[in-house]
Amino acid sequence: MTTPPALLIAGHGTRDEAGAEAFRDFVRELGRRRPDLPVAGGFIELSPPPLTEAVGELVERGVRRFAAVPLMLVSAGHAKGDIPAALAREKERHPGISYTYGRPLGPHPSLLQVLERRLDEALGGGARTPEDRADVTVLLVGRGSTDPDANSEVHKAARLLWEGRGYAGVETAFVSLAAPDVPSGLDRCVKLGARRIVVLPYFLFTGILPDRVRQQTEGWASAHPDVEVLSADVIGPEPELVDLVMERYEEAVRGDLRMNCDTCVYRIALPGFEDKVGLPQQPHFHPDDDGDHHGHGHSHGHGHSHSHAH
Repeated sequence: MTTPPALLIAGHGTRDEAGAEAFRDFVRELGRRRPDLPVAGGFIELSPPPLTEAVGELVERGVRRFAAVPLMLVSAGHAKGDIPAALAREKERHPGISYTYGRPLGPHPSLLQVLERRLDEALGGGARTPEDRADVTVLLVGRGSTDPDANSEVHKAARLLWEGRGYAGVETAFVSLAAPDVPSGLDRCVKLGARRIVVLPYFLFTGILPDRVRQQTEGWASAHPDVEVLSADVIGPEPELVDLVMERYEEAVRGDLRMNCDTCVYRIALPGFEDKVGLPQQPHFHPDDDGDHHGHGHSHGHGHSHSHAH
């Protein structure tokens, strides 16, 4: 019987220890779920263990083949360029290994179900029907990127969350690098008639940026006492997330990869981003905490190897 490829989880990284530990614990849970499967996880930057250490751990366990799944909601610079570049370096470092690369997680119906649950929790469990939700406006807040394709995926998630659930509306904002920011997003909700708003962070785990979303929400709410503003929690290590990662793993193992590249700036000349088409792949590293305004994305130069080499 052929041994299945190992599972490598690639994370972004954060200087928030609680967020980093949430990732590490999630990797351990995946290992508990599949005791027959070697599982390891590492970060691109900021947090231990680094991805190179995770690959080294698998190699020491005798692994020669693995499937790498980016534990990320959208396909931005890290998923498109930095992780493929890091994996290419590991292949040079460990001759004889081979790997396939999976696609990011969202938007996916199971994650939308978790987001809906987080909204219900924020509303005290009393908004489970379209009638109950008719006066609730949701502000879905993503990380933010200089890649318009990545930002558009957050808008897609917002639309899918709105469809069929009965909320008055689901608007979108970003905490870093893209407009509108959280205060501007809340202003927009009010201009559209909202009087009851739930701010929903589109993040997997706790960290510096989700904390910033909550702080900015509370600051705006204190200046607008006539508007009811609630903060929801992050997605977290829910069973749906475990199942989805395993689904992405199975896709990668089968070679069933369906990433949509129709709006990727590294292949298509989008207005204002024409200079990015066909740039050579160069990994980059953040000098600051996750998502701070430090030019994230401007030095990527990704060769768009995330799907076309599969």
